[in-house]
Amino acid sequence: MTVPAQRGPRRPNRTGRILPLVLVVALLAPVAFLFVQQRGHSGEERDLIVRERLGVEYLRVLGPLTLALVDAQSAAVAGRTVSRESLGRAVEDVAAADARLGDELRTHERWTGLRAKLEALPEKGLTDPQATFAAYGEATDLLLSLHRKVREASGLIRDRQADSYYLQDAISDELPESLVATGRLGDLAAVAAELPDAQRIAMVSQLGALWTSAISPANDLITNLRAAVDSTDSTKLGANVLAPLDTYQRSIERLGALAAPTSSARLQDEAATARALTNLIAARTAAQEAARQLQPVILDELDALLTDRIDQLDRDRRLAAGATVLAVLLLGALGALLITARRDRPTGRDRRPAGGDTGPPADDAGRDAPADPRGAAAAGTLAPVEPRMLQPAGQGRPASAERWGPFDAR
Repeated sequence: MTVPAQRGPRRPNRTGRILPLVLVVALLAPVAFLFVQQRGHSGEERDLIVRERLGVEYLRVLGPLTLALVDAQSAAVAGRTVSRESLGRAVEDVAAADARLGDELRTHERWTGLRAKLEALPEKGLTDPQATFAAYGEATDLLLSLHRKVREASGLIRDRQADSYYLQDAISDELPESLVATGRLGDLAAVAAELPDAQRIAMVSQLGALWTSAISPANDLITNLRAAVDSTDSTKLGANVLAPLDTYQRSIERLGALAAPTSSARLQDEAATARALTNLIAARTAAQEAARQLQPVILDELDALLTDRIDQLDRDRRLAAGATVLAVLLLGALGALLITARRDRPTGRDRRPAGGDTGPPADDAGRDAPADPRGAAAAGTLAPVEPRMLQPAGQGRPASAERWGPFDAR
C-alpha cells in the first residue's frame, strides 16, 4: 500500500490574527470621534458661559455707579454740594473690576474715558443749571456706552437661553437706560421750574421726550422679567424676582402718571408747577429705590442660571468621558477574546483521520516504515529484505499458487 506524505506544520494565518485588531480599531474610531466632538462642543459652550459670567461680574459694579452718578447729577443740578464719598467708592470698585476683567472684555478704553469725565465733574452745581445738566449728561452717556460694551464683549447679548437672555437684556440695557432717563426727567423738570414761563413752556417737548425714554425701557424691563419667569425651569426665579418687580412696576406707573407732559396753561400756574415738581421728585426717588432693590436680584438670578448651565456641562463631560472609557475597555476585552479564540483553534497537524487509522508505525528515527521494498525504493531508500528458507526439491508449490502456462510469458 502507499504511504501518505507527511504534512509540514501550517503557517500561521496573519489575516486571521489581524482581523480582530482591525475590527476593534474600526469600532473605536467612531467612539473616539463622538467623544472629541462632544467634548469640543461642550468646551466651547462652557467658555462662552464663563465669559458671560465675567460680564455679570462687571455689571454688578456698574449698577451702583449708575445710581451714584444719577444722585450726584440731581444734587448738582439742584445747586447742592455733591457727596463724593459714594461716587468715589463706586468709581474705585469699577476701576478694580476693570483692572481684573478689562483685558478679557476689552473695556479699558471706555472706562478710561468715563473715569476722566467723572473726575472732571464739578462737586457743586455751576451757575447755569442747564450747563451742569449737560456736563452730567455727557458722563451718563459714556456710562451707558460702557454698559453696552460689557454686554457685547461678554456675549450676554448672544445668550441662547430664553430666561437668561431676558434677564441680561433687563439688567444690561433697559434698567440702566431707565435709571438715567428717570434722573434726567426729574432734573430737567427742576430746571424748568426755575425758568420764566416762556422758556418753561418751550421745554415741554423736551420733557415729553425724556418721559418716553424713561417709561418705555422700564415697561420693556417689566415685560422681559415676566417673560423670563414664564420661560425658565428654575423654581427660584419667580419667587425671587416677582416681589421686587411688582414694587418697581408700581413706582414706574406712578412716575409715568406724574411726569406725563402737561399743557402750557398748567405750566403757567407756578403753584401747580411746584406741586407737580415735588410729586415728581418723590416718584422718581421711589422708582430709583425700587430699581436699587431689583438690580442685585436680577444679577443673582442671572448668575445662578449661568452657573447651573456650567455645572450641567461639566456633568455631561464627565458622563461622556466615563462612557468612552467603558466602551474602550469593552472593545479591548472583545479584541482579546477574538485573538485568544483564534490562537486556540486546532491546526491541520493536530487533526486525525476519522476512521482512527494512525498510519504506518514509525521507525526509530521517527520516519514511517515503507510497506514493501518497492515502496521503499520508490521512497528513495533501501529496506532490508528478510531471507526466506529454500524449499526441498520436488516439493510442489502451495495449492494456492498459480501455475504458469507455456504461453504466459509473452
